[in-house]
Amino acid sequence: MNKASRITAVGIVAAAVLWIASGHLLPRDNADGQAAIRAGDTKAQPLFRVAVAPAIVEPHSPTLILSGRTEADHKVAITARTGGTLTELRVKRGQHVEKGEIVAVLSDDARQAQVAQAEALVEQRKAELEAKRSLISSGALPKLDLVNLESQYKTAQAALGSARAELERSVVRAPWAGVITEVPAEVGGAAFSMAGKEIATLVALDPMLAVVEVSERKLAGIKVGETAKVKLITGQSVTGRVRYVSKSASATTRTYRVEVEMDNTDGTIPDGITAEVVVSLKAIPAAKVPRSALTISSAGNIGVRVVGEGDKVDFVPVEIVEDLQGTMWLSGISQGARVIVRGQDFVREGQQVATVDASKESAAR
Repeated sequence: MNKASRITAVGIVAAAVLWIASGHLLPRDNADGQAAIRAGDTKAQPLFRVAVAPAIVEPHSPTLILSGRTEADHKVAITARTGGTLTELRVKRGQHVEKGEIVAVLSDDARQAQVAQAEALVEQRKAELEAKRSLISSGALPKLDLVNLESQYKTAQAALGSARAELERSVVRAPWAGVITEVPAEVGGAAFSMAGKEIATLVALDPMLAVVEVSERKLAGIKVGETAKVKLITGQSVTGRVRYVSKSASATTRTYRVEVEMDNTDGTIPDGITAEVVVSLKAIPAAKVPRSALTISSAGNIGVRVVGEGDKVDFVPVEIVEDLQGTMWLSGISQGARVIVRGQDFVREGQQVATVDASKESAAR
């Protein structure tokens, strides 16, 4: 190796040593310095702003809305209680009848003759009893004959009562006041006995019932005697009273039958139409907040975020008392708590925030 090569090699080594040494001798940013810079940047950034509204806790009666139908309080199929042919039909569909009014008449089939025969026998037994009573009292006839004569007279009276009842059964009457909804029978249409055959269907429209099915979770809030509002599909709104709450669930739906009684003296509420029943439940302390304020925590709990001491965010679990279209009534929020109504999904628990009154912010917009 010549002299020039040695000088070149020495120069290269010296340059390398100087480059390595520069990392230790020249000033540089260290980890502590970078952290200090980042901390300074964080302090310099403005706090995230959220809109808050004060919670006003007050007693609130949630409403339970149930769908059902109207149902007549009484409905019966009027049938013939004896044999014969239908000779008169005095009602038609839609007709109002009073209690005891004649609906139909069956053929006589000698019923009147049987009554006349029974009446004659009663008169005969009565005359025999009166004629021989004095003879028995005087001792001309044995006293045992008096017992036999009285027995025959009472038997004749019973036979007369039976004949009259059979004659009365040939006249079919309305058991109570109502409206005839169906008339399946026809005059002279049956050449056989009418016993047990349906002649007409009678419905009592006053009072009218609104019948709904309630789940077991909501049943506890409904009490007999409470007032309920009923909205009919026809547009009518009627106030009623809870008359019946079933104590046994349906085997198929696991729901409980609830009946609301409504006044229908004018007969304007028909049977079997769709009805919506609104029942006010027991009042409980709750706060009204916008629906948008409801959120879910990292643990999966439903609640709202509030701004607490030091303007730091906190999560409050709640229970939904009533869900309305734009707002919700919630329990579990303390009186006066600052509920975050806008921006709650962009902050986390423990974070310090800047607050603005939601009502003033809305007015500014």
